[in-house]
Amino acid sequence: MAREINLKDAINAVSDVVQNRPRPLREFDQIYMKTGDMVMQSELVARWAKDKRLAFIGDGDAISVCVALLKAREIFDEGPSHITVFDFDERICGAITRIADHEQMTNLESRLYNCADAFPEDMIGQFDCFYTNPPWGASNAGESVKVFMERGFEATGNSGEGLVVIADDHELEWPQHVLAQVQKFALERDQFVQKMHSKMHLYHLDDNPNLRSCNLFFKALPMERPSVVSKGLEKERLDNFYGQGQPLTIRYVRERKRVDYGKAHDEEYAIEPMEV
Repeated sequence: MAREINLKDAINAVSDVVQNRPRPLREFDQIYMKTGDMVMQSELVARWAKDKRLAFIGDGDAISVCVALLKAREIFDEGPSHITVFDFDERICGAITRIADHEQMTNLESRLYNCADAFPEDMIGQFDCFYTNPPWGASNAGESVKVFMERGFEATGNSGEGLVVIADDHELEWPQHVLAQVQKFALERDQFVQKMHSKMHLYHLDDNPNLRSCNLFFKALPMERPSVVSKGLEKERLDNFYGQGQPLTIRYVRERKRVDYGKAHDEEYAIEPMEV
């Protein structure tokens, strides 16, 4: 039986990750999960991906770092054998590299990559499983979710497992339509839903603070498959990537300078000295 985690140590470790995480860019749907849910999600991912090679297709939340750090500090007994994060935000990739170096976590790495491009050829089929918490596709019928899932399937050579985190609300119509669309998309690629954890997570989302997300677990059907050939997105899929009429037009978010995220930025305040 797995031992219970030391919750205080786990929260403090996740706090270290949050302190060193770049601020979210709302225009790119970077909406961060609340800290308590990050702790619980990290434990779930660590157990689910035990001793496996895990690809994160985007990771603004920094769940990848939490999973690796909690294992490195022996708060978790279990975890993936190796984690690679693919993200188009150089700030996120840089933050992962810096904390991996600082904590001497050799099993955590990042790679600058935009999912609009073909998946890196040398990475196709190199992973046992993938994790993604993509833009939720509220106004594009889940098209953005499908793109991230497609790259995840390619990372596993279409023969592994996936954990997809997307909106889950039993009252709103659009999350239910998106859930249906992504399950249909997966079945068309010979992937099926293993299980679903409904309404698991809350976010720092000003316009809908009660909107939750679920964990949707996929697994490839056991069968012979041809080699994966990854391609860049067609124009029609780019045009509505962030919603109807909201195209994906940038390749990377670049880091202008290294920011110490744990401290206030110089531009946030001014000093007024005492008169002496």
